[in-house]
Amino acid sequence: MHSQTHTDHTDQAGGSPRTRLDGDSAAYAGIAGQESAGHTDHAGHGNLTDGVGHRAHADRAGRGDRGHHAGHGNHTDHAAQFRDRFWWSLALAVPVVGFSHMVADLLGYHLPPGTGWVAPVLGTAVYLYGGRPFLAGAVDEIRVRRPGMMLLVATALTVAFGASLATTLGVGGVELDFWWELALLVVIMLLGHWLEMRALGQASGALDALAALLPDQAERLRPDGTVEVVGLAALAPGDLVLVRPGGRVPADGVVVDGAADVDESMITGESRPVHRAVGGRVVAGTVATDASLRLVVDAVGERTALAGIRRLVEQAQSSRSRAQALADRAAGALFWFAAVAGLLTFVVWLMLGDPQEAVERTVTVLVIACPHALGLAIPLVVAISTTVSARAGILVKDRLALERMRTVDTVLFDKTGTLTRGTPAVTGAVATDGDTDALLREAAAAEADSEHPLARAVVAAAPAPLPAASDFRATTARGVSADVGGRRISVGGPGMLRDLGVTLPDTLATAANRWAADGSTVLTVLRDGVPAGVLALADEVRPESVAAVRELRARGVRTVLISGDAQPVADAVGRSVGVDEVVAEVLPADKDGAVAALQARGRRVAMVGDGVNDAPALARADVGIAIGAGTDVAVESAGVVLASDDPRSVLGVIALSRASYRTMRQNLAWATGYNVVMVPLAAGVLAPAGVVLPPAVGAVLMSVSTVVVAANAQLLRRLSLRPRD
Repeated sequence: MHSQTHTDHTDQAGGSPRTRLDGDSAAYAGIAGQESAGHTDHAGHGNLTDGVGHRAHADRAGRGDRGHHAGHGNHTDHAAQFRDRFWWSLALAVPVVGFSHMVADLLGYHLPPGTGWVAPVLGTAVYLYGGRPFLAGAVDEIRVRRPGMMLLVATALTVAFGASLATTLGVGGVELDFWWELALLVVIMLLGHWLEMRALGQASGALDALAALLPDQAERLRPDGTVEVVGLAALAPGDLVLVRPGGRVPADGVVVDGAADVDESMITGESRPVHRAVGGRVVAGTVATDASLRLVVDAVGERTALAGIRRLVEQAQSSRSRAQALADRAAGALFWFAAVAGLLTFVVWLMLGDPQEAVERTVTVLVIACPHALGLAIPLVVAISTTVSARAGILVKDRLALERMRTVDTVLFDKTGTLTRGTPAVTGAVATDGDTDALLREAAAAEADSEHPLARAVVAAAPAPLPAASDFRATTARGVSADVGGRRISVGGPGMLRDLGVTLPDTLATAANRWAADGSTVLTVLRDGVPAGVLALADEVRPESVAAVRELRARGVRTVLISGDAQPVADAVGRSVGVDEVVAEVLPADKDGAVAALQARGRRVAMVGDGVNDAPALARADVGIAIGAGTDVAVESAGVVLASDDPRSVLGVIALSRASYRTMRQNLAWATGYNVVMVPLAAGVLAPAGVVLPPAVGAVLMSVSTVVVAANAQLLRRLSLRPRD
């Protein structure tokens, strides 16, 4: 319907239209649809030592539904249950401590007669009620023959309880009264677990935050135009719904009436509202800021983009990483280290003739060596980094891909739709009379009735208002013409000039030839058959691309542009954005080969693309990044998905990878170093110097270690991943 030049440019610009977050919610429908096999372990945070310990949280809370713990929301439930156990156990522990003969002698007060039963009875209650989560966890670990943290804690509690009970009953002939230490130990352990579950609940709150983006109800329009308020479950594809100013979009759909600036920051991470008009797509959870919209629903429930993002976040939080595997192995080894250290401690002190010190030192070793901080070091970083990244529009499918991103030294960018917008735009104009605004208005008026992408680009570039046009005519593969302001305005490519026998004057010919050499499409504007000017149209480079490439180079990362377009076109884009290397005229298989060639040179490669033809390269690269939601195939092939089209988000992925890895290493170093130093002290190596650690102090130190790890992980929340304008 338009000139051949128009048709050629459409092919050159990048073939089929992209499927974006704001273009097709199905792009997310298939993401992370299946949970990883390790989800139950990690979702319960439970892999503190070996995948068993914290799956027992349900038992510890007295619910007995371990399988239920696979959901992230259970962190909040468990925090509340540990909180309740903590306060009840604290209430019982106070009289246990107060009626302890050791404490009374230490503080110099006398216990009333007949109160000797208080500490044993209430201490037993604390052990059975407050210690139940740890005892249940130990049973689980024994059942699957994978001893870990829960078994250590339960052993310490049981040794202290057994020794105290034997003393109370007069068995054994020794004084090993640990009731008050036992009570304080349980209370402190419960406090540590409560704080831990609360921290994990806050970190996993990304899923709850995503769910909260949806309104509770929607306003559906009946065939007669009246409005009915319905629940989201009642919506179906094809329904017409009304979104009022300030209201949230209830489902994915296409705007059929109205125009508004839509706040998509909660989905894409971009702070500026995006204008949506008739034909534009909106997704569930976004906000129409300034006007009402009517839209036809095309995706509801689990098929919306928001639901897809939620699944992706959940998969990221449950996926395992090398650092997690390392922490698990270290925690598992630490159990045997603690067990052997505890046994040696008991034997040595027993040989020294001090059975009471033997029991107390052994209990302290078992408590202080619990790999609690070590187990928390990685899961909490994973949960928090996933939350931070999701809020910035960076959706991590594969934790291993994110870990590898910190080592990437080469970023390979697809051109069309990644560094460029994937749609033509007017990039230059020359008028014979010097008035390019008038030239654009006349050309746009003539093109106004055309649906061709180049025509829309001309109309978009022209200053408003446009003059009226009449007698519109289009000639296939040649151009269009119309009467504008009493003149016949024609717009077309070289074919139109040949048909009309028109030759461009030197000033216009020079500009046209220069643009054509750069791969731009050139349109000529005629007024009553006389050349009035020329227009250059090309795939518009994103303004953000220049900043992205500049920042990557500043960080020592090499940038490469790869495209199936002609070499002059790719070179022109490469020069405008400043990449180090341009690879053009490649087939999809060649893109895959280009990645392999870079890897063969020892480069660590991240591939950034959005199309079906990018999928092989995305899968081949060390890190595949799908930008702007991309197509289904591209998303499935990538390890990281960027919800926005902004290539600067790649910098956020690198920053997140480096920061999370650094935090993991710091946490692991602290957790292991703490045990190396504190276990010998707990065993009593400095006892000859008068330095000993009671079991309750050991529990405090163990909890402090956990708090340090948790606080360090929380610092990730300060990380800014969103591109700065």
